[in-house]
Amino acid sequence: MNNKNTWIVIGGVFGFLGVALGAFGAHGLSDVLSASMLSIYKTGVNYQLIHSVVILAIGLAGESRFFNAATFFALGIVLFSFSLYIYSITGITAVAMVTPFGGLCFLAGWVMVIISGIKKKS
Repeated sequence: MNNKNTWIVIGGVFGFLGVALGAFGAHGLSDVLSASMLSIYKTGVNYQLIHSVVILAIGLAGESRFFNAATFFALGIVLFSFSLYIYSITGITAVAMVTPFGGLCFLAGWVMVIISGIKKKS
């Protein structure tokens, strides 16, 4: 995954899924889920869309020093956002225990962005 085009595609796929899942939540789940569960679902969508744009930006920039951060952002989307989707729809609390690991992946990705930004280009 050290190819800028790979990150462009991954960012695009996650962005597409974020919009599709957001629309599904707004139109298909608004009458099914409680307000608190719908809010949890929307949190997943928001974090997915934000980090999809960042992954896309990393791909477009083509700076390989940021690719590790993109990896952690992608893992964060899978672990954080998708666990929130599953939890909010099913109510299975065991799935929600995965969510903090996704949050840690997001944090690790941002730390990597900071460190990579400070380092000089090689």
